[in-house]
Amino acid sequence: MTESPAETTEEMLARVRASFDRQGMMSTLGVEVTSVEPGKVEMSLRHDERFTQQHGFLHAGAVASVLDTACGYAAFSMMPPDAAVLTASYTINLLAPAAGERFRITGEVVRAARTLVVCRGEAFADGGKRPFAVMQATMTAVYGKAGISG
Repeated sequence: MTESPAETTEEMLARVRASFDRQGMMSTLGVEVTSVEPGKVEMSLRHDERFTQQHGFLHAGAVASVLDTACGYAAFSMMPPDAAVLTASYTINLLAPAAGERFRITGEVVRAARTLVVCRGEAFADGGKRPFAVMQATMTAVYGKAGISG
C-alpha cells in the first residue's frame, strides 16, 4: 500500500459504499452491505427464484459472485483512497447446497501487502454458524490506471 494521508473511518465507509453502489451485478442480485470495518465486510441477500439452479438452491455462480465481492471490498477497505482493487484469483469450496431464505456473506483480509491482499470469504444460510461455502481470494491493488478507480 502506498503512503497517503490518513483516512477517517467515515471516509473509508463512504468510499466503500460509493464503489459498491456502482456494481450492477450486486444490484441485480439484491445484495446489501450490512457491515464494513477495516479489513472486514458483511453482505446479505435473500433467496430469489431468478438466481436458483434446477433444484431450487441459490446458484453457485451467484454465491461465488457475492463471496468475490465481499472479499474485494474487505481488501478495498484497507487500501489508500487512490487505489482500486481487482480480483487476481479465487478458489471456492461449496460445502453444502445454498438452501435458505436469507444469506450472510463475509469477506475478511487474511494478509495485506502493497499490491496483493489475501482474503477469506464465508457464506451462511438463515443465521447458521457453519458456512455452506468458503473462498480464498487474492486481490490486487491498482494505482493510476485509466478507467479503473475505487
